[in-house]
Amino acid sequence: MVREEAENTREDMVIDGVENGHKPNYEGFNSNYLRTYYDNFFPFAEMFKWMSYGNDGKHPGCDASYFGRREFSFTLENDIYVRFQSFKEVDDLKTAITRQCPFKIDIGPVYSVDPMKRSAYAQSGDNVFRPVERELVFDIDISDYDDVRFCCKGADVCSACWPLMTVAIKIIDTALREDFGFNHILWVYSGRRGVHCWVCDGKARRLDDGQRAAIVNYLHIHKGNEHSIKKVTLVGQTFHPFIGRSAEVVKDFFEEKFVSSQNLFSDEDRYEKILEMIPDESITSELRGKWQDDKKRARDDINVVRWGQLKHLLQSGKQKMLGVRRCVEEIMFTFTYPRLDLEVSKHMNHLLKAPFCIHPKTGRVCVPIDPKHCEDFDPSSVPTLSRLLEELNMRPLGSGGEINLENTSLGESYRYFKSSFLQPLLKSCKEDIENAHAAKVQQQSSNSLSW
Repeated sequence: MVREEAENTREDMVIDGVENGHKPNYEGFNSNYLRTYYDNFFPFAEMFKWMSYGNDGKHPGCDASYFGRREFSFTLENDIYVRFQSFKEVDDLKTAITRQCPFKIDIGPVYSVDPMKRSAYAQSGDNVFRPVERELVFDIDISDYDDVRFCCKGADVCSACWPLMTVAIKIIDTALREDFGFNHILWVYSGRRGVHCWVCDGKARRLDDGQRAAIVNYLHIHKGNEHSIKKVTLVGQTFHPFIGRSAEVVKDFFEEKFVSSQNLFSDEDRYEKILEMIPDESITSELRGKWQDDKKRARDDINVVRWGQLKHLLQSGKQKMLGVRRCVEEIMFTFTYPRLDLEVSKHMNHLLKAPFCIHPKTGRVCVPIDPKHCEDFDPSSVPTLSRLLEELNMRPLGSGGEINLENTSLGESYRYFKSSFLQPLLKSCKEDIENAHAAKVQQQSSNSLSW
């Protein structure tokens, strides 16, 4: 069965984060340790509540089949991908995970029928097996900023470049709430090099691919390709409110931290890339000459000084061309504006890694992030598998029973997930189910009276 389902992974589904030769290299990572983690730490009950969206209750408006139509995908040892898994109850989900010990758990859409029974509908020709709901999701990886960060490359991350993820969270989260009216948004650390976003409002889950693409296009302003130096062009006499709001976040981070932390102007190769973004050759020549003659002296940060000189020339009163004056914002946006994996968000059929998984290369838990305090999030302080197992072993003799997640290093993340995300979401879901059922009853009553 595993082999058969693994061979089906090439169907029209995309699995997040699948890498060729993906092998765990975290020394505390193996199936036995994972089983202990799943048995003691993974919040099965809360994950089931989330994925049920209120349909696990007794209200007549609940859809008892809802959770059972959700696809789960397991990445097992030796890169075996087990697709189209589905479970009727939380106990079924827990039994499968603790038995198979997946190195990664991905969550896909809710289908029109149970994905485990998809083959029974394949011959009908009526497209019976299709995705009908899926959270609007976003995937942002720090490696997509490699052309503008100089402290790390690839999956490596440090305190100098991680704040790029903070900027992304602040900009995207605010836009989703203020511009689109979404309320139930979960941000999750990917466990290694980025963040994932789950927009869980009912109206978000029911978006079709075209509507998802429209939202992504609204948020995506990088228009250059991977070889383009300047990836952002801002047009118009005034900024769109979304761009203006984003510019404030970008400016604060770029000027207060990024210019200095990445030494953007103390290295000739780096500042030459910035000069190439300026459309006026006379300005670039003046700045290049000034900086080449300017020997480093023991004074203010040369990065800050040179950025100030560039801004002064581009935004001085004698500059009449809007494109020249806008170049300052375009440079800042090129370096720090969120870089989205567009295909992840555009299509309902994309799978995304579940929160509270363990990343096999770092051993870190994929914990939720509070967007209101995202600037305080430190990936290096995230609980690891080995740390949690140590906490389990350090319990007093005879304590036995289930471990209280509140009292572990996962406690803060678990409390945020349950209290700040899950409880308000389920309250909203309950209201939606009750309202939809009441409207249905009223419609049926009206139809009967019309006879």
